[in-house]
Order: sequence, then C-alpha cells, then structure tokens
Amino acid sequence: MSKPMNVSGLTVDPLTNSPIVILKEIDGNHTLPIWIGLLEATAIASELEGIKFSRPMTHDLFKNFMEMVDIEVTRIEVCDLKNNTYYARIHFMQNGKEMSIDARPSDALALSLRVKAPIFVNEEVINQSGRIDLKGEAKDKTEMGKKWQEVLESLAPEDFGKYKM
Repeated sequence: MSKPMNVSGLTVDPLTNSPIVILKEIDGNHTLPIWIGLLEATAIASELEGIKFSRPMTHDLFKNFMEMVDIEVTRIEVCDLKNNTYYARIHFMQNGKEMSIDARPSDALALSLRVKAPIFVNEEVINQSGRIDLKGEAKDKTEMGKKWQEVLESLAPEDFGKYKM
C-alpha cells in the first residue's frame, strides 16, 4: 500500500552539504528525507518558488514534450529502497494505455511538481527509511577510487561555475 505525500521542502545535510528533499504524508505524520543532487534540488526549488527561466530546464523540456505527444502523468511513486538508494516510478497514460517508467526520485518529484501529479510512497519504503545507513562507504577501494573520493568530497557548489539559464 502507498501513502500520499507532498514535497514539504528542501534542506541541506549538515555533514555532507548534500541537498535533501523532504516528503511529508498528507494525512499523517510520516516524513521521508531523500538525499538528492544539487541540480535536481535546483529543479525542485525553482518549481516550488515559481521561478521561471528564459530557457526550459530539463524537466520543463520533458513536460513540454509529454504535452506534445499527449502523455499525462497520473502519479509518481517512490517504490523501493535498496542499499540506501531510493527508486521511483512515473506512472502515465497515453491513448488510454497505462504505463510506467523507472526514474530517480528526484527527477520524478521535479516532474510531478511541474505537472501537478500526486506523489505516493510505498509503506515498506517508509518503514525501511528508518534503517538507512548514513555512514556510507565508497565501493571502490582501489587507489584510484580513493583519489576520486577525495576529489569529489572536496568539491563545493561554486566549483561548478556559473551558467546562464
């Protein structure tokens, strides 16, 4: 069974400086934090704040494409949690046919905000989320893997430069 939720807001993990999107149960007390990337957080925040860019961002482009080919997103669902990674599905209709596609939760949420589609989270995912291992270890333990880990951990958002949208 899935619980209806909405995007309550965004925050930043104080230990990793990673963005976190917070889902809150509509008729209940459950919340679900999902760690996401900086670009996806920007896509979610811009829609929450009603910020419009002069050129379409990726999720806006996808929304525009779906409208052109008559695809309606009916809901998104955060459906699984494996090895500290959340999984989502985007459910949609086209020409009376129901379909779904695998997606990262952050992309599914950014899209759902744009098309006003309801958000659901599988009850088992909510239960498992309390047991997430927040320590996280690098899978690649080679010298090259350790070097990349150091490089990635030292990056700050300003290291990516500024791009005109």
